Amino acid sequence: MIIIILYIAIGAVAGTLAGLLGIGGGLVIVPMLTVVFTSQGIPHDYILHMALGTSLASIFFTSISSTFSHHKRGAVVWPVVGKITPGIMVGTFAGAWIASMLSTNFLKGFFGIFLIYVATQMLIGIKPKSTRNIPGTAGIFCAGSIIGVFSSLVGIGGGTLSVPFLVWCNTKIHRAIGTSAAIGLPIAVAGSLGYIINGMGISGLPALSLGFVNLTALTGIVAASVLTAPFGVRLAHSMPIDKLKRIFAILLYIVGTRMLVSIFF
Repeated sequence: MIIIILYIAIGAVAGTLAGLLGIGGGLVIVPMLTVVFTSQGIPHDYILHMALGTSLASIFFTSISSTFSHHKRGAVVWPVVGKITPGIMVGTFAGAWIASMLSTNFLKGFFGIFLIYVATQMLIGIKPKSTRNIPGTAGIFCAGSIIGVFSSLVGIGGGTLSVPFLVWCNTKIHRAIGTSAAIGLPIAVAGSLGYIINGMGISGLPALSLGFVNLTALTGIVAASVLTAPFGVRLAHSMPIDKLKRIFAILLYIVGTRMLVSIFF
């Protein structure tokens, strides 16, 4: 029962952050599931893989709730979502395959360094050129592929890359967050399928697991996250742009540092 309550709590926080920052909630889900799975005695070699796969599967449901709420406020740029999706699907599925061959500690280090880098970029606040726009078909496919690969490797909905990318292309922060929430849908589909396929037939995984997706954790997280995502959306649209960026960056620093420290302790 305590484990179920923890899953629900993780989902509540993840849903709020998904709506607030357009990140899919994986930044919270992955490190917290790592702790919970460790306490359950899951083999160390597969702990982070299970956390990544479960996180991506939950993001599918959270993104639907978050995207719908942002769409009602006119904050989703659907043409961008349509153009970037093919690259996202290719990159995310490839990332899941790559992750299945990497060690847990390598993934933790990659995850932590990646988040600290993105946080620094957000705090520096480099302004994009006023003439920069969303790239053409080839450019946005490449961008989507890169976002997909990195998202799959760290089990997130892509917001830590897609939000800065869209802002860099002169998309307003609130619309960047809303569009990022929608981009999380193809990431979640391709990523979770990749982790399911690559985790099939591996012994030692907990009961009620589908490949590297733990169905018990998924149910608890989704039950709470789809309810709290609309609350996060309301918060996002009531906050000034600079405050949103600072919150985003601070969150990334905390989670990234925690993951790096966990490699050694």
